[in-house]
Order: sequence, then C-alpha cells, then structure tokens
Amino acid sequence: MSEDCAKTGVLNGKEDVEGYADTAKNVDLVLTPDAIEFFLAETKLDSVRAVEQHILKIQSEAAKVFPYPCIRRFDFVKLKVSNLPTYRLFLNTAKEHKGCLFLDVGTCFGTDVRKVVADGFPVRDVICTDIRPEFWEIGHQLYRSTQESLPVKFISGDVLDESFIREGEISYQKAEDIVHREQPTFTSLVPLEGKIGFIHVSNFFHLFTEAEQLHLARSLASLLSPSPGSMIFGAHVSRPEKGFRSEAPPPAPGYLGNRMFCHSAASWIEMWDGEVFAKGTVKVEAKVVEQQREDLVVLDPGVKFYQIVWSVIRL
Repeated sequence: MSEDCAKTGVLNGKEDVEGYADTAKNVDLVLTPDAIEFFLAETKLDSVRAVEQHILKIQSEAAKVFPYPCIRRFDFVKLKVSNLPTYRLFLNTAKEHKGCLFLDVGTCFGTDVRKVVADGFPVRDVICTDIRPEFWEIGHQLYRSTQESLPVKFISGDVLDESFIREGEISYQKAEDIVHREQPTFTSLVPLEGKIGFIHVSNFFHLFTEAEQLHLARSLASLLSPSPGSMIFGAHVSRPEKGFRSEAPPPAPGYLGNRMFCHSAASWIEMWDGEVFAKGTVKVEAKVVEQQREDLVVLDPGVKFYQIVWSVIRL
C-alpha cells in the first residue's frame, strides 16, 4: 500500500474489516489547487464539478475492495511525492542519469506514479508495486487511463514474501551510471537488486513492526544502485520519541498487537546509516512534523499526530 492501510495478512474477515473502518470518520472531499490542476489534466474532464463527481464515484467502488481509512478520507487525491523536500533533487538527478529506474512501493491508485511521469520522468523507466492489483485497475478508472496510455510496469506482491523481495546483498561498488537502461523480464523485485536508481515509499513503513521495518529497509536497500545520488525517500507516521502510538485505537483486532510502532527522526537515521547501510556510505535526512488527522477517532481530544519526512542518498 501507499496509504495509511493495514498490514499485509492482518485483515481478512468481515469482523476485521468492520473494526478497521470504524476507526475512521467520514470526511468531505477537498481538492487543493494543485490537485485540481493535476486531475483536470490527467482525466481530461471539463470542469472541477465533473472531477469531484468522478472521484466520489471511484471512492465508492474502491471501498468495496477494502474500506481503508485512506479511501474514506480521500487521501488518494493528495500529491504526496511532489511535496517531499527531495522531490526536485530526485528529478534533477534523474535528468543527469538517463535511463535510471524509478520504483514506487505501495502504489495503490498510482497517483504519485502519474505525477512523476507528468513531471518528465520517462514512463518506460517507471515500476510500481502493491499487494492489491485491484487498486491499480481502479487507478486506471480514476484517471481514465489504460495500460496502453500509461505503460508503467506494475507487479503485485507481498513485501514480506522472500520470493518477491528479499534482503539481498547490498553493493558498494560504484558504477558509472545509476542503473542499466534495459529492464529485465520479471514478476518480482528480486531481479532488480542493485538496479533501481530511485525508490519512493510513503505511508508504508508504519504498517509493520520494528523488526519488519528493519527487514524491509534492508530489502529496499538491496534494490538500490550503488552509484552516488541513488536515493530512497518518503514519509510515514512517526512520533517525536521512538515507541508505540497510543493516541488512537488500533484499526482492527490484532493489528500489530494493538499498537503501531513508530521511529523517531534520530532512530530512523541510525537505522539507515549503520544498520542498513555501512556507516558513512549514505546521507540520511529525517524530520518529524506535526500532521493533521481529523479523520481518526482519538483517545485524547488534545492529542497531536506526527509524520516523518525522510530521504536516504548514497554517497
């Protein structure tokens, strides 16, 4: 997933679905000026009203697949990737290294993928993945696109499945280019080890336990090209202090032992620079910022929520 969704394999039964949905409040659709411009350009609809009606219709269809809170609060219309601090650096670096590959992890409806392509990244070099292929198809409905009009390589898989992505060997041998232009034929991420120039992963890591977060960080690191400038970047739920979030009830019975583990900025930096990559071989930046979450049922009316905005760049 690329949204604030449930951990793989946790929510299977009807009871769990209802429990998860009950933690989210219904919110109104509000489109920012940049989102309006983006949706008008992508959908080719002729008015803001037509865009809004179309989004509402797609939201209803998507909720039938699974009623994630991110769908109920219209999180899928937000342009997350382009608001990250390293976005311009990513685009500029990509221009300097022709043929580099971009991977979007937990792509959901593919909003961030489409924004990256709209801003000039070659569509042939874009790869995206999610555990639910239905959401990728709904993305085509949302943006009125087809696989032919948006020939992005999409592969579905479980990030905790070793046959799909694994803790491979991290290469430290510098190469002249960030990646090879030729994409291998693949149905998992394993053949891409050491070949990805840029990896975007937002609203994802907080879905997993502390141990799983380290495992997934190492797995993504093994995909990254060893060349300087290659980067992994994103944002997700966090806390000023490392620990478990207790400000809101768990989304569903059994969710991570009823608690969400969150890294702080300091612990996130220490994990990437020293545990995942050899110390001093990457530049890691991370900042915890307050996040507005009127959509959640909270245990304390005065509580604050946070997200961590981060990047890991190979030196």
